[in-house]
Amino acid sequence: MSKSEKLLAYLASGELLLADGATGTMLQAWGLPLGTPPERWNLEKPEKIIALHRAYIEAGSQIVLTNTFGGTRIKLGRAGHASITAEANRAAARLAQEAAGPDIYVAGDLGPSGELLAPYGDLEYEEAVAAFAEQAAALAEGGVDCFWVETMMSLDEARAAIQGAQQAAPLPVFCTLSFGPGGRTMMGATPEKAIQELWPLGLAAVGGNCGQGPEEMVATIRRFAAAQPGAILIAKPNAGMPRLVNDQQVYDMPPAEMARHMQACVDAGALVIGACCGSTPAHIRAIAQSVRRQIT
Repeated sequence: MSKSEKLLAYLASGELLLADGATGTMLQAWGLPLGTPPERWNLEKPEKIIALHRAYIEAGSQIVLTNTFGGTRIKLGRAGHASITAEANRAAARLAQEAAGPDIYVAGDLGPSGELLAPYGDLEYEEAVAAFAEQAAALAEGGVDCFWVETMMSLDEARAAIQGAQQAAPLPVFCTLSFGPGGRTMMGATPEKAIQELWPLGLAAVGGNCGQGPEEMVATIRRFAAAQPGAILIAKPNAGMPRLVNDQQVYDMPPAEMARHMQACVDAGALVIGACCGSTPAHIRAIAQSVRRQIT
């Protein structure tokens, strides 16, 4: 049985699956210059990427996301690095699998393109699908066990990323959207509309990440659960809501407090849990201990 098949069987068992925490937060703390695409470090500082994954795995993560959040040719191209698209994504997958070994799952991370789809912007739907398919194909070549579409604010872009991933390889696809404090994405989608449109596309799991702190995420998970009973739900919120300090966002929620709120997300129906911006391995360790899923 492949790791992908084992992952689907695990989800079907109803057991909690603990994901990782923030990538950008950690890499910036380790010296990634502001404005530098994190994907460059897959090629330039692979030891840092392996160390990041291992830190989360040691904290209790059972699935880790590749360092490819901005890994489409579209987004890398905006920073002048379109030429490394395939190489950086393949490397990210291989580094994550090196850290993971046989017992930890690796998800190929597909984040937003950074462009608005037509008619609100210049990016055509077919172009978006092709860009995500290119990224997903490279991640699959590198050996990911599934794809994880995340931080989507537009249902059209989420659909394009899912379609691109499904075109690239027959692997499970997770998808999370970013809901604001008002319970809608930037493009106005509600949890109810999101799950009703996306769950039928054949997702392995669906939910929310970023955008909200864990307190707000509890309500989002409840809305998902009520709208689509039986769906496998994901909660991966920020470590609280940010505040601006010296023109930088700071997240203050300590690990123990976040763990308490994440238990509430589980009680609301989340089966896959983790953390997003501002979180660290300490947050994941506290969550693991709280939900009694710590890997030893």
